Amino acid sequence: MTEGTMAEGTMAEGTMAEGIMLEGLVTEDIKPEGIYVILESAGMEIRKVSLELLSKCREIADLSGEVLTAVIAGKETERFAQKAAAYGADRVILLEDDRLALYTTGAYTSVLNRLIRKENPKAVILGNTAVGKDLAPRLAQRLGTGMASDCTGMEWDERYFIKFSRPVYGGKAFLEAVSDAYPIMATIRPNTFALGVEDDNRSAEVIRESTEIDGEDLRAIVKDIAMTVSQRPELIEADIIISGGRGMKGPENYQILEACADVIGAAVGASRAAVDAGWIEQKFQVGQTGKTVSPTLYIACGISGAIQHLAGMGSSKVIVAINKDPDANIFNLADYGIVGDLFEIVPLLTEEFRKL
Repeated sequence: MTEGTMAEGTMAEGTMAEGIMLEGLVTEDIKPEGIYVILESAGMEIRKVSLELLSKCREIADLSGEVLTAVIAGKETERFAQKAAAYGADRVILLEDDRLALYTTGAYTSVLNRLIRKENPKAVILGNTAVGKDLAPRLAQRLGTGMASDCTGMEWDERYFIKFSRPVYGGKAFLEAVSDAYPIMATIRPNTFALGVEDDNRSAEVIRESTEIDGEDLRAIVKDIAMTVSQRPELIEADIIISGGRGMKGPENYQILEACADVIGAAVGASRAAVDAGWIEQKFQVGQTGKTVSPTLYIACGISGAIQHLAGMGSSKVIVAINKDPDANIFNLADYGIVGDLFEIVPLLTEEFRKL
C-alpha cells in the first residue's frame, strides 16, 4: 500500500497543510481507473443532484480521458440506466436487490464497499444529501481513504486528478482540498453545478453486479417511509427558496410566503429562530444545524442574518433580503436588499410575479 494524505489550504494563498496519513486501495500492480458517481433516486426519477454530478464529472472525464461510471442501487434499477447515459455516463452499474429498495446504512455501505474494492475507481463522488452525508464517510473509513465533504467546487487537476473547494467559517472563506489516496472521495452540495444537456441518443454499457447482502448488513431494516406530499420542490434541490425568520411574528403568517412560493415554484424555508419558536417544522430549517442549500435565488424575509443561518445559504447564486432593520447583517451578504415591512412587500412581489 502507498501512503496518502488529505491536504487542505486556502484558495487565495494556495497553502497546503498535511492531514491524516491514508492508505487507500492503490497497489503497484493495480492502478485506479475511472470516475464513479453514486446515484440517488426519488420514486421513479434520478435525483437532480445526481444528474448535476454526472454533468460535471462528464466534463472532468473528457479532460482526463477517464471513463465515467454511474452506480445505482435499489429495486428495478434498469429504468434509470438510459437517464444516466443521457447525462454522460459511459457505464451504468446496477446493484439490484429488493432489500436495497429503501436506503439503510449497513446494506448500502457493505454492497458499495465490495463493489469499489473490486472496481478500483480513481474517484467516487456523491451528493451532499442526507444519504450522501451518512454513506460517504462510512465508505471512506472502510476503504482507508480521505473524503472532502459539502464541496461547492470540483475541477480536474493534473497532479491530484480532482481538486475540491469547500466553504468554512460560515462561508467566509474557502478551503482547497486534494488527496493522493485512492479512491478520491467527496460529497457535493446540491445546486452547485448546472445540469448538462440531456442527450437521449447517448448509450452506456449496462452492467449488473451481485449484491451479496447478509444478516450483518441488515441489522436495521426500513419497513416504510412516511412522507408529507407537497407540490413544492424539495428544499435542498430547489432552484428558488423563500425563507422566513423571526420577523414573521407567528406561524399564521407563513401563508404569505407559501402564496409567493406557489406562484414562482419555490420551496419554503425558515431560520432557526422561527423553528425554535414552534412556528414551522424543523425540516424547513436552513442553516448550520438545519439544511444547507444552494439555490439560484434565495429570498430572506424577516431574517436578521445570524452566522448560523448564513452558513446554510451563503452559496446561493442570488440573495434578496427583505427586512425592516437597515443594519441587519443579512444585507451584508445580499445581492439585493429591500428595507421595509415584509407583510407589505411580499404580497406586492407575489402580485407582480403573477403577471410574469
